[in-house]
Amino acid sequence: MDHGVTVNSSDKIVKIPTRRSRAVAAKRVAILTAALELFSLYGVHGTSLDKVAEGADVSKTNLLYYFPSKEALYIAVLKDILEVWLTPLRALREDQHPLEAIRDYIRLKLEVSRDHPQASRLFCMEMLQGAPLLKRELEGDLRALVDEKSAVIAGWIRDGKLVAVEPHHLIFMLWATTQHYADFASQIEAVTGQTLSDESFFNQTVENVQRIVIEGIRVR
Repeated sequence: MDHGVTVNSSDKIVKIPTRRSRAVAAKRVAILTAALELFSLYGVHGTSLDKVAEGADVSKTNLLYYFPSKEALYIAVLKDILEVWLTPLRALREDQHPLEAIRDYIRLKLEVSRDHPQASRLFCMEMLQGAPLLKRELEGDLRALVDEKSAVIAGWIRDGKLVAVEPHHLIFMLWATTQHYADFASQIEAVTGQTLSDESFFNQTVENVQRIVIEGIRVR
């Protein structure tokens, strides 16, 4: 597969995408986008490759060139979701002020829930089924990242900057709270008449979740 032309620029090697490589990348994104929409609505078993190809405006043969099976496509979609979902967690650093870092993390996670609700719901569906196709990823990269960031939180606690909480449970609670606004968006809208796409409600949500969490872990 053509990934671009390699050229020298001063002392660095720079890859310039060719027209074909840009077209390949765009087609791959179109397939993944169509697959996400259908998988999040109908699940992996209720989605056909024919429907994904139709949604991506490609032939089924062309789709199979990029993803050799429905399972391979589904796993690729889930890995993309995991990458988006974990980006805010990767931003946590030991040199940050812990309360500000966690405030920022809450906002970023709520932005993910607002901007990628289908992705969050599909990920939730996979977890409820026991993560049969993603377990290896969860036990590998996800576990390593959570252990790394739990160690950061534990360091803040040892330094007296946060109250003594178990770091893993703090992370789990933050996940559960922020993702609730995507996974149960219909319930929230039924109760409040609003969604995270409403700017005032989004800001209200961020402020309240931040305040509830921060007041629970602030050193007194």
